[in-house]
Amino acid sequence: MAQAPRIDVETRAGTVRGSLTEEQAERITDALGQQGVWFAAPRPDAVKAPRPVHVWDLVGDQPHQGRTVTGRAAVHLAHGHAALTRPLIFADGFDYGPSDLDAMWSRFDAGAPGFLDRLRAMGIDVILLGFDERQTHIQANAAVAAACVRRAIQERRGDLPLVVGGVSLGGMITRYALARLESEGFDHQTDKYFSYDTPHLGAWIPLVLQQLAYLDESLRPPSGGPGQAELIRSPAAQQLLWGWVEGEDYSGPVTTASRLRTDFLDDLRRVGWFPMRPYKLGLANGAGDGAGPDLPPGTPVFDLHHDPLQLTARIQPDRGELESLGAVKFGAPVWTSATSGVPAFDGAPGGRLDFWGRVADAIGLPVQEGFRSSCFVPTVSAIALARDPLQWQADLYKNLADLPKDETFLDAFCCDTGNSAHGEVSQVLIDWLLEQLAGW
Repeated sequence: MAQAPRIDVETRAGTVRGSLTEEQAERITDALGQQGVWFAAPRPDAVKAPRPVHVWDLVGDQPHQGRTVTGRAAVHLAHGHAALTRPLIFADGFDYGPSDLDAMWSRFDAGAPGFLDRLRAMGIDVILLGFDERQTHIQANAAVAAACVRRAIQERRGDLPLVVGGVSLGGMITRYALARLESEGFDHQTDKYFSYDTPHLGAWIPLVLQQLAYLDESLRPPSGGPGQAELIRSPAAQQLLWGWVEGEDYSGPVTTASRLRTDFLDDLRRVGWFPMRPYKLGLANGAGDGAGPDLPPGTPVFDLHHDPLQLTARIQPDRGELESLGAVKFGAPVWTSATSGVPAFDGAPGGRLDFWGRVADAIGLPVQEGFRSSCFVPTVSAIALARDPLQWQADLYKNLADLPKDETFLDAFCCDTGNSAHGEVSQVLIDWLLEQLAGW
């Protein structure tokens, strides 16, 4: 029987904090560098975006756990349109804090002509959908997406159907929203659903980097703002991540460590898993040939020697039992972390994010360019391989060429030619999506 994926931590005195002297704690916080929300995307310095014709302030159409959240949508009409006619809703993805819709436009309309302008030239009205709390529960933001669908139907002239989707977690939010509306008997009038590098089966942030964020925060509690682990502990991260830990001292299973994830998957099944009416399209920033980036499992990325402190963090090992993941030593170890049965996610084919690079920059450590980024959304997740999200890791490196239709929950998908950055505007992907929408 395969080893259940888990993590095991050893400390001198039950907790890392209790295992350290004040001087040792100060040395670690000095070594880990500046404060801030780790893993959050840096805000762009400047963006260029056209003024939308309308901005809709949106309130979720129902509460989740007694709380209703808000968002907004920027409506950019197609060239020559005087009113909303052929709506395409494009939802923002996972990050910390409110969406920046101007930055989203700038990102997805790069080039000449850009993706969004090409849509408008095709007679498609683009509605960028953002959320005031991107890190909150998927179901809560799905209520904002449902409100946006209702508003688009109300404002639309004529009866042309909608296209609805999103990038990253935005694809999960809209997937849930459409499925929930169907389960409630509401006609969402959506003929096509698309997801752009969406973690249908789950996403990955290296476990050891999650632990270091918690460690730094426990030794240097935040004051006047969020801590380093704020994004990791957020509801969306817990629902999204295949492997999650609740703290630097946590030992136990990693796939079911958060009840929020298992409850969300149960909730998704309750509303139908996927919406049934729309033709479902998936785009993956990862390669489909099973080849990932060159990140040898177990390789040290950080190997900091700051006498007498030694701090080590490794690329995720490939399964095994009690495989070394990270350590903090002052001569003798005061904290060690090891995993068992966890696959080599870091080097899997998929949409990449520069997690290691961001942490290295925060710490002030040099890092080899090839180790700056690792897999965030495995390709098999972005194309919704027909697997249980809690049991799918054996297929991480699957070659998807000639994949049988019943092996994915989608109707059609496209992979990038290599492993590009998560959410990157790839010409291959954009051309494919525009072709899929051309007959709509």
